[in-house]
Order: sequence, then structure tokens, then C-alpha cells
Amino acid sequence: MKKYLVILSFSIVSIFALNFTQDYFEISKNLDVFNTLYRELNLSYVDETKPGQLMKTGIDAMLSSLDPYTNYYTENDIEDYRYMTTGEYGGIGALIQDIDKKITVTEPYMGFAAYKAGLRAGDEIIAVNGMSVVGKKTEDITTMLKGQAGTPISLKIIRFGQTTPTEISLKREEIKVKSVPYYSMLNDETGYIKLTSFTENCSNDVKDALLKLKEKNCKSLILDLRSNPGGLLQEAVNIVNLFIDKNNEVVSTKGKVKEWNKQYFSVYSPVDTQTPLVVLVDNNSASASEIVSGALQDLDRAVILGQRSYGKGLVQQTRDLTYNAKLKVTVAKYYIPSGRCIQALDYTHKDTEGRVEKVPDSLITAFKTKNGRVIYDGAGILPDIKTESTKYSHILTTLLNKNHIFSYVNNYLISHPQYQASASTCALSDEDYKDFMSYLKGKDYSYKTPSDFALEDLKLNATNEKYFESIKSEFDAMANKMADNKKDDLVRFKSEIKQVIEEEIVSRFEFQKGRIEFSLKYDQDVAQAKKLLSDKTKITSILTTIEKPTKPFNPNKRF
Repeated sequence: MKKYLVILSFSIVSIFALNFTQDYFEISKNLDVFNTLYRELNLSYVDETKPGQLMKTGIDAMLSSLDPYTNYYTENDIEDYRYMTTGEYGGIGALIQDIDKKITVTEPYMGFAAYKAGLRAGDEIIAVNGMSVVGKKTEDITTMLKGQAGTPISLKIIRFGQTTPTEISLKREEIKVKSVPYYSMLNDETGYIKLTSFTENCSNDVKDALLKLKEKNCKSLILDLRSNPGGLLQEAVNIVNLFIDKNNEVVSTKGKVKEWNKQYFSVYSPVDTQTPLVVLVDNNSASASEIVSGALQDLDRAVILGQRSYGKGLVQQTRDLTYNAKLKVTVAKYYIPSGRCIQALDYTHKDTEGRVEKVPDSLITAFKTKNGRVIYDGAGILPDIKTESTKYSHILTTLLNKNHIFSYVNNYLISHPQYQASASTCALSDEDYKDFMSYLKGKDYSYKTPSDFALEDLKLNATNEKYFESIKSEFDAMANKMADNKKDDLVRFKSEIKQVIEEEIVSRFEFQKGRIEFSLKYDQDVAQAKKLLSDKTKITSILTTIEKPTKPFNPNKRF
């Protein structure tokens, strides 16, 4: 069966069979102009050109004038494209990052080639297949590590804590990144499923997790779609189908070509239409995540909790090009059961600098759910229960960006070779935290806060206005006080910094699964969802309470 992206798709006629009449001459003329320009540029330019790179630059620039989802993939990009649609790629199975100008393994995927070969977080890669990687970009190294499953690859590495290079040989494998990296019972009655992407067969992964949770007496469920960027349309439809009866419309699409107008229905028998369900979303929940959360909201099947979702209501289809290249092109918009489209940005109207504005409030329209509740289009999925997003302190953000926590954990585990940790047991002692503070001495973790920038602006404006000399002593006192306060930030934000250090330690023993399990202990959205699910009356009230719309009601469903 064909798979489609929302990234979506459906079968269509060839573009050359479309009505081209009035545009045919304009298209033909401009293709001729482009062809002659490209030929003359490559023949006449003063320096040597790279024709392939030059063409890709031109294509990318052309597509960027449309929307960020219409993309060109060369033959060399196919592994990235395949990973995006299937969650699979050929490679060694490890995340790498440039840390202090060293290509460093930050996390091997448990059970795959890199892990089985003994690669661990902190190891430095210095050569691939005999070719030095010193000075190369991370994306270039990633390309070198990827390749067809079963092909050999040799790495020269320096293990963390050592200085002598080691040669290791391994074979690339078919790497399958789990779309459901974690599920569990959070208490005696509440189950939890984390879905990170909408790749092929992810609906079966969600279904399997749901059935296993039901075997453990799951009587309420949290489906976590936070930071899920989307993926395959049909998988989104199938996931909604797990929770609703057959023959309900889940989503529809509409484009300028009639063949792109389709409706997608739930066609299978559901797994569970009664268990109370809370879906978690945030600002990075997009596309297929918004189909699932929006459809379940429109059908009054789930309470949506979190922050307003991203707002991507555009449909992409992938077209094959010559020489194994591909074009992912926006062909339509999608509409969830109430008839609303939740696209937040109008890419057809850009200002002179190419900026795109959000849909103005004046154009946002009210729609109704199945039970008559009022919801709105135009700017993502607005949760039924809104929460504040977690915000890291400036010092923690800096410690993460400068990789000080990552490097400290490497050193900590080297100096504690017998240490073992799990998501349920890991706890950094106060002495360990003092050790961390000592580790930072002499290291750069400077940062500026909004107050710092405000002080700089004040000094600049006061100087330009000839006032600064008269307020200099007060200004210096304020600046020194701010600096003193920042010195105490390691103590002031000790709790959240310790939590991130502990999570990093857990990841070395239990990898992504451990990270998720550990983070749930401090997750305020999950805590609020659990509390809500313990009150069935409250759930029912949210899904049935009808309020008067604050925006005009649009009775014209869908189109």
C-alpha cells in the first residue's frame, strides 16, 4: 500500500496532464531562460563552479519562496528522506555532535551496530574508513556514517578518558528508531504512551502499547504528542481510529486539483472508545500530531492539555524526479472533523522581506465539536486545558549549550567506575553537586539575561542623550548587583540543574527509555493529566460544556 505524508499524499495524475493552458507559454519561456543562464554561468564564470551544488542552491532558493515544507531531495539525501517517512535508515545507530571541535558520540542507540561495537557517549571519532574527519562538519560525518545495511565501515576513535586511538570495524545496519520509545502504567489505573513520530506502522506500535496497558488494568490513558513534528497522514487516521467507532470522518484534504480532494474515515474496529483519554500537545506538536489531537477534540473523544500546537495544516506529496531525486511539494490543506483548518501562517502573503504573519485574530472563526463545544481555526490546536511551557533558567540553558553537563557526566562515570543508575534510583548527592560546581571553575559558562541587555540599552541610550555621567555611579552599582546575583545562580537553580545531570546519568545506562521515564517524575503536564483523569466527572464536564463563541460561527463545514 502506498504511504502518504503530511507529509500526506494520494494518487494523482501527472502534473503534465493538469490544466496548464494559460501558463504553458510562461513556463516554457522561463525554462528556456533558466537553461541558457545555467549553461552560460557554468561556461563563463571566472572561477570553477560545482554544477550540482549550484543547481541545488538555485532550486532551494526557488522553493524557499513558497513554504518551508516544499523541499528538494537529491539522490544523496535519500537516506534522510527515508528516515523521515519510515523511521529507518542504513547506518551505525548513534547520535554525534561537534563538541569543542571534536566529533563526539553523544548517544548510541541501544542494540544497534555502534552500541554492539562498544561505542559510548563521550567517544571521539577521528577517522571514517581511513579518512580524517578533523575539521569536517557534523552533517558531512553523518553522511559518511550512513549507507546501505550490511556494508562494512571502519572507525578510528579515541575512547573517553584515553589518549590512544583505537580502530574498530563494524557493519552498517538497518536502524529503526522507535516511534513509541516508552509506555508504562503511571499508577494503578493510568497508562502513558509517548509517540515521537508518525512513521510507517506507528499506529500498530501505539495499538500494541495500548493493548499491553489494558492487560495491566489501564482505566485511563495519557497520549503524549509533545514535540512530535508529524509524518504520515494514514498513520494519524489509524491512531484516531483506535479510539473512535468505524465510519467517522477523521480528516479531509482540499487543493486546487480535484483529485487532491479526499476524505479519510475510520475503517477499522476500534480498540477502546470508552477509556478516558488526555492528549498532551505543545508548541512543537505539528501536522499529523494536530490531526490526531484535533480530530479527538472535534469528536469529543479526548481532553487536550498543554500549549497551543504549532499550526501546520498543509498537505505535502512526494513526487519522483529524474536521477533518483525527489520533490516534496505542498498540494493541499487539511481539515479536521469540525471543518476547521488549523494552518497558522499564510505563505501566499509575504512582506517585502519575505516574512510571513500569523492568521490575524479578525479572520479566526468559531466551529463546533460533535457535542456542540466551541473551538477555533487558524492557529493550531488550542488545548481544552492550557498549561505553561517549561522554561529553563538562563544558566541551565548555557550549561547545556556549552555541553558542560554532558562532559561532567563523562568525567563522573570515569571516576565512579562501579556506579550504576536507573530512572527510579538515580539521585545526585549534595557532595556530587559541589563536585560539579568545582568542575565548572575556570570554564566558560557566561550568559546574558534580558536584564543584562536592558542595562546595555540603558547605558547606550543614556550616553547618546548625554545623561550617563550623571547616573554612572547608580548604573555601576546596579550592574555590580546583577553580576553578584548571577554568581549565585548555580545555587539558586540547583534543583533544576541537578535534575538534568541525573537525567544525563540515567541515559548512559538506560538510554532514551531511561530519559523519558526519569523526566516523567518532574513533568507538570503529566501530573496535571493524571489528576484530571482521576476525576471522571471533570472529564465529562469538559467534553460536554457548551460556551458562547467569542468569534463568528462558520456554519459552512469544511470547504
